[in-house]
Amino acid sequence: MNLKMKRIMVVLIGLLGLVLLAGCATTQSTPMEKSGAQLWGENCVRCHNAPSPAAFSDVEWETIGMHMRVRANLTKEDMLKIIEFMKLANG
Repeated sequence: MNLKMKRIMVVLIGLLGLVLLAGCATTQSTPMEKSGAQLWGENCVRCHNAPSPAAFSDVEWETIGMHMRVRANLTKEDMLKIIEFMKLANG
């Protein structure tokens, strides 16, 4: 194999490598956003029987939410979704 053919082969192998790497790259998709109801079901009832939404006032749910955020290691966003769900379910 002459020098010109070797150079062509190196370039082709390099291009093939780039194509393979680009094909393997994945775009990071955002996970499905969970609703307050889903988060409540996944987090609250895993440790205890969650009370009825009517058991507490909206203000009490906010206090409970702040407390449980620490206890259940919830994100602020998840806590706010759960509180909103409890308030809506409370009517």
